[in-house]
Amino acid sequence: MIEKRESTLQDLHTVLDYIRWGTSRFNESNLWFGHGTDNAWDEAVLLVTHALYLPVDSKPDILAARLTMDERNRVMDMLEKRINQRLPAPYITNEAWFCDMPFYVDERVLVPRSPIGELIRQRFEPWLVEEPLAILDLCCGSGCIGIACAETFPDARVDVSDISADAIEVAQININRHDLNEQVRAVQSDLFAGLAGCSYDLIVSNPPYVDARDLAEMPAEYHAEPGLALGSGDDGLDFTRRLLLEAPDYLQPEGILICEVGNSWLALEEAYPQVPFVWPELEDGGHGVFMLTREDLLACRPFFEKGAG
Repeated sequence: MIEKRESTLQDLHTVLDYIRWGTSRFNESNLWFGHGTDNAWDEAVLLVTHALYLPVDSKPDILAARLTMDERNRVMDMLEKRINQRLPAPYITNEAWFCDMPFYVDERVLVPRSPIGELIRQRFEPWLVEEPLAILDLCCGSGCIGIACAETFPDARVDVSDISADAIEVAQININRHDLNEQVRAVQSDLFAGLAGCSYDLIVSNPPYVDARDLAEMPAEYHAEPGLALGSGDDGLDFTRRLLLEAPDYLQPEGILICEVGNSWLALEEAYPQVPFVWPELEDGGHGVFMLTREDLLACRPFFEKGAG
């Protein structure tokens, strides 16, 4: 294996050589793409440019640049790690982008990719009646949703919370990175248990929502992510049921709940056919994000209480 690697390093010389080689090996290895790129070529470009400390959108002239042996080894380390360990690329680079902002990520949190980003860019129009002054990012992981909300609504106080102490550590790294300690607070909390007395104009949540069957069938790259942040019972709704029941107690009178449930949206509508879920159309792709007002949540509480029982 070592001899084969040394031979490959001798045969490949330029940036383009390594991008092409990585693309071929990624396809040969049947890797799965879905954590920032959707194809082998873009994934190879991402990893090769990162290893060379180059922007991913470098000018085409750079493709012909020859690499030093140290650079070749560094690039090869990243490409082989992607192939052999089947880690999502952002875990290798420790960086992911969300709402045009960079975030530190590692295996303690999900790789940011929520379609809620589109709603943040749209300032949650037309559902927010007024500019929110208090926002909660529930099940925050890396903190990307809450931090993007803080940038979008600079006058708002933002809490980011997660049951995982590891996730809170990562979220704090990103709060520090974006210099938002005066605006954003990270709180370890199981649902609302650590947020007693708090009330919000907007609660945004990308909770665990993958059902047991989908979780078992996911590609290896997804199993590299924390299972606590993915699976939520047989139908994927264990957490969402609790959220629907408790959320109105932490919302202001005109407050709204935005929640992602992905492929479990059908199960959610079947479980609560009486609930007026609003499903925004997402032009950038993705699905399974609903909106409910506090008034809706209170009116439907008897259904949620029955479901919780």
